[in-house]
Amino acid sequence: MEAIVITLFVVGYLAIALEHPIKINKTASALLTGVLCWTIYALSSHDHIEHIGHQLAEHLGEIAAILFFLMGAMTIVELVDAYQGFKIITDRINTKNPKKLLWIICSVTFVLSAILDNLTTSIVMISLIRKLVPNKDMRLFFAGMIVIAANAGGAWSPIGDVTTTMLWIGGQISSGNIMVTLILPSIVCMVVPLIYLQFTLKGELGHAGSHKNDSDNSGHGHGHGGPIKGQLTMLILGVGGLISVPVFKTVTHLPPYLGMLLALGVLWVVSELINPDMDEAEKRPYTAAGALTRIDVPSVLFFLGILLAVGALQSMDILSHFSAWLDNTLGDQRIIITLIGILSSIVDNVPLVAASMGMYDMGVYYQDHMIWEYLAYCAGTGGSILIIGSAAGVAVMGMEKIDFIWYLKRISLLAMLGYFAGAIIYILIHPFFAVHPPA
Repeated sequence: MEAIVITLFVVGYLAIALEHPIKINKTASALLTGVLCWTIYALSSHDHIEHIGHQLAEHLGEIAAILFFLMGAMTIVELVDAYQGFKIITDRINTKNPKKLLWIICSVTFVLSAILDNLTTSIVMISLIRKLVPNKDMRLFFAGMIVIAANAGGAWSPIGDVTTTMLWIGGQISSGNIMVTLILPSIVCMVVPLIYLQFTLKGELGHAGSHKNDSDNSGHGHGHGGPIKGQLTMLILGVGGLISVPVFKTVTHLPPYLGMLLALGVLWVVSELINPDMDEAEKRPYTAAGALTRIDVPSVLFFLGILLAVGALQSMDILSHFSAWLDNTLGDQRIIITLIGILSSIVDNVPLVAASMGMYDMGVYYQDHMIWEYLAYCAGTGGSILIIGSAAGVAVMGMEKIDFIWYLKRISLLAMLGYFAGAIIYILIHPFFAVHPPA
């Protein structure tokens, strides 16, 4: 039975990794894998079906906490986007020096992706560089650096990268601690490639007018000419709402998704009140109901499928056996997690982190243990090494039609330099921030 489930998981995993060549959406592969793993477990197990049902319900509770959190965050970002709130930030960038502009773009990306998430930030920043960098060759370098900066910015924030969010919601890391311990390694991960490019980047930004796709800044806004009523209000409320979620958890000790839903509720009410004179059809794009129709539901179902599959492996003790085998073979957990980070550039980092969470027992590896912090860093930033290794990379690849091989030749080495530089910094500073096991 275990062999069948492992085979099924590996086949499902390959289908997800090879989504483009086999032309089957990864969400479909993930859902099938998740449901079939549980089905085989139930049909072939000697346990009472009530026991398996209880295990499934437990996993579903944990999964739902992540999914509702993500849906709330996605809706808030879409709402701010509908009001073109991000234009307030991006319209203030107007330098013509390529190297200076690269630093500004990467810094803004780094900060934004810690607050929004790395995928949304990449879409906003790519829309911006289309206006600022008409020269296609130069723009590709900027796009590559946006991927590195977005992933580095997301890794140190509990709401910035889905893998860090999963670890936070699962209780493996605490919000204050992860920000303190990972901010320096994440900055180094972005700055090392930037310093290298200071000496090697050549070329001009190009002249305006030579680019056709001068679309609205927000990858998919509504193209109104002047500023939209409520633009600043929604930006402040949206960003404030997202930042308040870790604070809400710290004060109330309630799950983070409740804080996210509270922020969404406040924004929803305000969005209904901002334009009282509009009729229903006109107002709809600017309400949370309209934003909900634009969120990426396939991604949410992808997480559901993957986390169900990993839950089945965990319930069958396959993951704990695998973890013991890794410890015996490689020994040092830092090596194992560094390899997981590099592996996350080839395969999706969500199932990798989900599997790692199942492999290591919280009784032994307590909250804020080195392996959880280092996993958040490695899984978050390792995805930059290949363009298909992160959601941000895939989005940028689609928007700018970046070739896999071009990225491999021009950006992968820079990303790897940053990844290892940040990893070394983390290992060096960890003893100063180490959290001791609870008594």
